[in-house]
Amino acid sequence: MVERFGTSTSDRAPGVSNGGRVDAVEVTRRVGGRQILQEMSLSVEPGELVAIAGGSGAGKSTLLAILAGLEPPSAGEVRHDGVVRGARRGADSRIGYVPQEDIIHLEMPLRRTLRYAARLRLPAGTSEAEADRVVEETMRDLDLADRAEVPVRALSGGQRKRASIAVELLTRPRLFFLDEPTSGLDPSTAADVMRLLRRLTLRGVTVVLTTHEPTGIDRCDRVVFLARDGHLAFTGSPTEARRHFDVDDIAEVYERLAREDTPQIWARRFADSGGNSTPGPALPPVAAPPSNLERTGPVRQWWLLTRRNVDVLLRNRLTLVVLLGSPVLVTAMMATLFERDAFPPRGDADLGPAQIVFWIAFAGFFFGLTYGLLQIVGEMSVFRRERLAGLSVGAYVASKVTALLPVLAGVSALLLGVLRALGRLPAVGWEVSAFLFVTIVIEAISALALGLLASAAVSNAAQAALALPMLCFPQVLFGGAIVPVDEMALPGRLMSLWLSNRYAFEALGRELDLERYTTTLPAMSAYDATFRGGAGAGLIVLAVFAVGLVLATIWVLDRRTRPGTNRR
Repeated sequence: MVERFGTSTSDRAPGVSNGGRVDAVEVTRRVGGRQILQEMSLSVEPGELVAIAGGSGAGKSTLLAILAGLEPPSAGEVRHDGVVRGARRGADSRIGYVPQEDIIHLEMPLRRTLRYAARLRLPAGTSEAEADRVVEETMRDLDLADRAEVPVRALSGGQRKRASIAVELLTRPRLFFLDEPTSGLDPSTAADVMRLLRRLTLRGVTVVLTTHEPTGIDRCDRVVFLARDGHLAFTGSPTEARRHFDVDDIAEVYERLAREDTPQIWARRFADSGGNSTPGPALPPVAAPPSNLERTGPVRQWWLLTRRNVDVLLRNRLTLVVLLGSPVLVTAMMATLFERDAFPPRGDADLGPAQIVFWIAFAGFFFGLTYGLLQIVGEMSVFRRERLAGLSVGAYVASKVTALLPVLAGVSALLLGVLRALGRLPAVGWEVSAFLFVTIVIEAISALALGLLASAAVSNAAQAALALPMLCFPQVLFGGAIVPVDEMALPGRLMSLWLSNRYAFEALGRELDLERYTTTLPAMSAYDATFRGGAGAGLIVLAVFAVGLVLATIWVLDRRTRPGTNRR
């Protein structure tokens, strides 16, 4: 089913020999009003090791993404073995792509995280024994077998880079693209990575990489030099590059491109020199046939991702602190804030019942929001690459909710139990207790979905942290406790319509029959409309919020990870 590096079958054009060839035909790339890649044509032969080099702003990563099929060219076309490729949205097992960021979870041991990746990426029907065999072979091939039980975070820089490469080699691709694979590595480790990539080419894998390090270029068969703004300044062997630029050291090419002449002059000079940017006869274009490779279905993906999420949660210390510390801290604060037996009013000015119920509702919201905020943004690079390998966005988001739902249920039950034991809640029957529990859990799920949405929308963990107070303050100010909804100005009333804390507050108060106090206590009379009516409508609104926010999260993730979008 799966063979050694680079020999899996795929949707090749008829008559194409095994091995991966890439042809870029008059491709350009424009973003907004700026052209960041000028018209160019080039080819990569099967089994070649090719470097794309140039200074900052030359368009190296853009060209790499276009060649890999991750971004569409604004004009021209890219062919893989003669098959015309647009930007890929589905899985293509013959193409591997390693971005600069780690595409592997850092918390788990290497073997375990590779096993999850194998079960997600290998064809449907692959047995666990076969998937495990592929993992073990890949670790041996990359000299990682002795580090199999070491958490990825504890690996050295070079080992972590090889771990990311290992994820891509699980499906035995024939075309392999890497963005700055030696960036940040010491010279010895960088040389090890380049030797690894050379070994891959000897096994029939075509490797294309970007680099800004001259020492790695000499290990490549060919180098593509880009001048500023995406002008093709040269393509050929490193020896030919020295001759073309009249330098002894490849590092001097960077200096000449940056300081001498304009990018347009360099591009024209290369064209006038008779430089051949398309070595060998180009294959005729062939329409991409439908792939007959059956991928792991969404249900199976959901189950695997749920298991992986639980694994990651249990191994991530920061997440564990949030999961365990938040409910303990909130419960302790509420126990400290309200006296024992404070729920029954003690005077006409007492607002104890409304205050206690409101902060219980807010606690459920806070639990869900804090749990969701860091769930996606911290692993966006992993998700983005897995989606290109065929991962369902819906299965991914659903797995986050599934993994955290038991935790939310547990902390909600703990909150209610402790407050009842400490006398901060009145004695009620099991039916009322069950309703209180269900209300808090549903609100927590809606808040979790809101946190996931924010986590999917922001670019880094710092932005996610800033989102916490911004999302919490409206829930407090416009939730209907500080100022009853009926007494708010019109903008406040409109805002409260979209706040889950309002509906949870109302549902809890109605189930605890706080309406009886609104007719007997002057201080509570302002909440007459708040606690009047049945509690079921509030649960329905909370459930709608939860479903709507989950769907919105799926939509945002889909938009952010479509081919051609800006990879933040």
